[in-house]
Amino acid sequence: MEMQLPPHEGDELSVVDMHTGGEPLRIVLGGYPEVKGDSVLSKRRYVHEHLDHLRRLLMFEPRGHYDMYGALIVDSEVPEADLGVLFMHNEGYSTMCGHAVIALGRFAVDYKLVKEPQSPETQVNIHCPCGLVRAFVEYSEGKSGAVRFLSVPAFAFATDVMVTVEGFGEVMVDISYGGAFYAFVDAQRFGLDVTKSRTRDLVDAATAVTKAVKSQVKLHHPTSDDLAFLYGTILTDGKDEYSLEPTANVCVFAEAQVDRSPTGSGVTARVALQHHKGLIQLNQTRTFQSGATGSQFTGRAVEETRCGDFKAVVVEVAGRAFYTGVSRFVQEPEDKLTHGFLLK
Repeated sequence: MEMQLPPHEGDELSVVDMHTGGEPLRIVLGGYPEVKGDSVLSKRRYVHEHLDHLRRLLMFEPRGHYDMYGALIVDSEVPEADLGVLFMHNEGYSTMCGHAVIALGRFAVDYKLVKEPQSPETQVNIHCPCGLVRAFVEYSEGKSGAVRFLSVPAFAFATDVMVTVEGFGEVMVDISYGGAFYAFVDAQRFGLDVTKSRTRDLVDAATAVTKAVKSQVKLHHPTSDDLAFLYGTILTDGKDEYSLEPTANVCVFAEAQVDRSPTGSGVTARVALQHHKGLIQLNQTRTFQSGATGSQFTGRAVEETRCGDFKAVVVEVAGRAFYTGVSRFVQEPEDKLTHGFLLK
């Protein structure tokens, strides 16, 4: 039977679905109206203010789910960028997403968003809301493969910060930036294990930390106020000192959304934090494992730099992304749930 669109009204939304380390990425191919703005950051504000119904339509049930993640490709004002991108999730729009960059690197090569691919690697310059991220896609005999990317300057914002967490009392956290700000806490502080504890318990602890940090710590970023917000909390196994053994973590971000991957921007922020503490040196490669799925990224600090007054590092993160399918979504006017809903 030939595939055809069912009865519907209005434009269809076409997407390509991928995953990186188990974390989904829904890439919008068509159906979005023009995204206005003279910069990627202003486009991020525009979609939030004018097109947020389309985020809910694609991310929420019945077309998505509570932990769905998406990417909308836009034009960039940066001449060297091959593409700009806006990231979306269950709460809104993030400023950086490493698992999405890994997937978009492959996608850009396979869907010919870059000129002639080169072997053994093709460079793809992706303009994220946090800045220009350079991805390098393995390419051989016409096939794309693993991807590594170089982050924007990443830095430790504050260490050993004491916050009062509801239900847990005084908790010491570190805060670090890897394109987005995260709070870091050893899961053992809550009697939890990131690879064995129930996901619900990890989510509850991380969400409580996020709430506490947001209310008690004022963040700032040297280049833009749009970047100065806490994206989530990453619970770790506490194994921060450099080792050849993997270290595991679980990231809970946005509206209690759980990352299935090791979290690319989280790995970036964690490497920056470890480097700041003298626990990892330049060009020491560490393996980071998702407590949720066991999938792995590698990360290493490759260059010291600055971000405003902060000592910073450029971090290289590497992983694999895979295609899972393509979809064409439609709406029927009689469908009272067509705009999306979430079960919490």
